[in-house]
Amino acid sequence: MNEKKITILGFFWKHVRRYGWQAFFLMLAYAAYNVCDVLMPWFYKKFFDVLALPEPRQAMAEKLIAILLVIAGFYLIRLVTQTLANLLNNRFQPKMMNDLAEDSYDRLMGHSYQFFTNNFAGSLVRKIQRLSFAFEGVADVVQLSLTNLLVTVVGSAVLLYLRNPLLAAVIIGWFAITVLVNYVYSRRIAKHRQARAVKDSEVTGALSDSISNSQNVKQFSGYRFEEKLIGKVMKELRRLRTLTWDLTTYMATFQTFFLAAIEIAAMYLAIGLWTAGKLTLGDFALIQLVIAQLWTIVWSLQSVFRNFYEAMADAQEMIDIMNTPYEIKDAPDAKPLVLSSGAIIFDRVQFNYNETRAVLKGLDLKVAPKEKIALVGPSGAGKSTVVKLLFRFYDLTAGKILIDGQNIAKVTQESLRNAVSMVPQDPLLFHRSLMDNIRYGRRDATDKEVYDAAKKAHCHEFIKDLPKGYDTFVGERGVKLSGGERQRVAIARAILKDSPILVLDEATSSLDSESEMLIQEALSELMRDKTVIVIAHRLSTISKMDRIIVMENGRIIDEGTHAALIKKRGGVYKKLWQIQAGGFLA
Repeated sequence: MNEKKITILGFFWKHVRRYGWQAFFLMLAYAAYNVCDVLMPWFYKKFFDVLALPEPRQAMAEKLIAILLVIAGFYLIRLVTQTLANLLNNRFQPKMMNDLAEDSYDRLMGHSYQFFTNNFAGSLVRKIQRLSFAFEGVADVVQLSLTNLLVTVVGSAVLLYLRNPLLAAVIIGWFAITVLVNYVYSRRIAKHRQARAVKDSEVTGALSDSISNSQNVKQFSGYRFEEKLIGKVMKELRRLRTLTWDLTTYMATFQTFFLAAIEIAAMYLAIGLWTAGKLTLGDFALIQLVIAQLWTIVWSLQSVFRNFYEAMADAQEMIDIMNTPYEIKDAPDAKPLVLSSGAIIFDRVQFNYNETRAVLKGLDLKVAPKEKIALVGPSGAGKSTVVKLLFRFYDLTAGKILIDGQNIAKVTQESLRNAVSMVPQDPLLFHRSLMDNIRYGRRDATDKEVYDAAKKAHCHEFIKDLPKGYDTFVGERGVKLSGGERQRVAIARAILKDSPILVLDEATSSLDSESEMLIQEALSELMRDKTVIVIAHRLSTISKMDRIIVMENGRIIDEGTHAALIKKRGGVYKKLWQIQAGGFLA
């Protein structure tokens, strides 16, 4: 996917081709009403030429009315084609923007766990939105400005050439120089607009970080500190905005002077040609109307180029993400994981977060089918890393992990993660209903299956008492629920998923004693006939595990049952148990 570099216009064009005929007729409709604009000055010329004829006014009036009817016809055609173009565009652009946003989301979500830990969610959302809105800006430039420019310039050149080639050369030459100057100038300030887009994303990230941590800000009286921190970033954004706007103002001043100068020059030339009998009175109207049309285009050129380059700058950040290779990719010949028994083997697994920080150092671990093991050890021992590697959130530095004899690096990531359920220590919920959050474990589950899972996880009790029951929205990351309630919802989700391999990251740590007693029964049922790995911080929850694995500094230093480990003199597990159990240890 990332072998060939993606370009902004190439990415847009790929999606435009899906609606080829719609795009074609849209451009045709826009061109049609621009043609009407170009042709009308010719009939106004005829109108003024008739006024200059030495004929009776009644006869002239009939000719003038006939010309007016033609002009009215052009206005009617213009109105119809413009309305048609706008209606077509009202359907084309939203579909395109929706497709671009969906494609961007798909490509973004293919990035690794580490990618998302290194980027603000709010900033990533903004980049997706910017890319889709950037298409609107580029499409408007092409459909409206570029079509208008081409049709008007070509049409005006033909009309003026028919009257006098010299006049056509002067007007079109002036227009060409103006376009070139605008293009070069816009290219020069494009880098400043790109810098502004980057800084704008930085501001979004800073705001998102502060707002999402509003509770910390309040608890630590950090409002003034956050205000200064965000203010510093916004000050730089303000500087870049002022710079780009100032550069635009300078260009506008040049254009105004140049436009006025060419109009005076063109009319001066026209007077000379009229004196020589080569132009009529109507030609002055034609020249003025053509200059007015070109003036409108030229005056908008700076805005057109600015909008185009701003749209390109807005899109570039998301395109850069698309061109960033995925850190974790399915192997070219990856096949779905086929589960038979749920046996797991860590074979000489080594993992480094970076060149100097080795987390796992040649880990060898075999988990038998349907065996329940616990990983214990001091903070930093590598327990959580074992789980992340099992989900293949990271690739190994060395060694391999096998599930039922299949190297997880050789199977599809989706099938691997479908085979493993996890109840984390601090579960995160979607800002959706409780029904949706539980059903996320198995999206095709019936309402009854959701209710059954909730009852087994003992969260049905508090859900049924809520005003909206299972339709209650839980807030961002589930903030409207207590820690214990979130934990029980996460357990219900895992019960519903019912994967053959289960990971519990101290799944009862957020529960009070009464709730924990209820959950233990649910967890016992959840763990039945499954291969289970428990990351244990509170050792009282793992005494009944089949085997306890003691880790320290990325290695396994001991293993056995709870009863066997607490009998070992000087053992790490025994020390940890004494610290936590205290007087409960015989």
